[in-house]
Amino acid sequence: MKYRHALPQLADQIFLTDGGMETTLVFIQGVELPYFAAFDQLCIEPGRQRLQDYYVDYISLAKLAQRGFILESPTWRANRDWGIKLGYSGNELAEKNGEAIAMLASLRNRHETLETPLVISGCIGPRGDGYVADNKMSAQQAHEYHREQVRTFAETEADMVTAMTINYVEEAIGIVNAAQEANMPVVISFTTETDGCLPTGESLAGAITRVDAETNTGPAYYMINCAHPEHFRDQLKESEPWMNRIRGVRANASRKSHAELDESESLDRGDPTELGQQYRELRDIFPNITVLGGCCGTDLEHVEAIHEHCCRPLR
Repeated sequence: MKYRHALPQLADQIFLTDGGMETTLVFIQGVELPYFAAFDQLCIEPGRQRLQDYYVDYISLAKLAQRGFILESPTWRANRDWGIKLGYSGNELAEKNGEAIAMLASLRNRHETLETPLVISGCIGPRGDGYVADNKMSAQQAHEYHREQVRTFAETEADMVTAMTINYVEEAIGIVNAAQEANMPVVISFTTETDGCLPTGESLAGAITRVDAETNTGPAYYMINCAHPEHFRDQLKESEPWMNRIRGVRANASRKSHAELDESESLDRGDPTELGQQYRELRDIFPNITVLGGCCGTDLEHVEAIHEHCCRPLR
């Protein structure tokens, strides 16, 4: 909880984070990953070492670049419903969430420098499919559902929680309320379809405005993940107050839709250089976007390219 009360990425400096952990493990490293549950790797020694090596590669990049880095835990699938599918009891799931943060804390102790602060984030995923807004919960139901994982993170050295690939507003509100209850800084990262809207059809502007209104501006900031920049670029509007709330992007390398990605049996890595250029174009217009990483199909090469293009002074 070193940075829990003062997140350094709020100081308007570029912070890096990782790429698509799950697609890297499955498609590049050939790891069997049921339900895309990276936390399951903590159950075996080769898996634990594999995760540590994955993070160290990114930390090395951040140290070379003298940038801060957000260590996002491998717990996107470590909530109750997905845990049941994987055969975990509630207590076992809590243990894995705790182990994930302990691993990141150990990495921070070994690798953090003054030039590269390492922020630990407990990653929360949606209750259902990240691509489809089915079996929607009310905000209260989402609060009750996600509070278990949030409370577990609050008892660890996690500095914050980040909810990734959230596709409808009520679940976002519930997660924010659970984080507020646990006194944890929280980030909400929405995903969009190819039209730049959430899978429910709601605009990013509408979603962010509603969450802020219902939670008294609860999130520390918002992000966009699991969509290609061309999918959501036209939704981003200059000089609109809600745009100032978006601080991070973890885009896909692929231009494919969510449905196409679901059906894909091979990895679409896109073009790392082109992706870096697209991030640069976003930052030229929206310099408040300072947390930079990737999602599906991205790896260390993509994040290197993103940083290379974004580290030059803005025009």
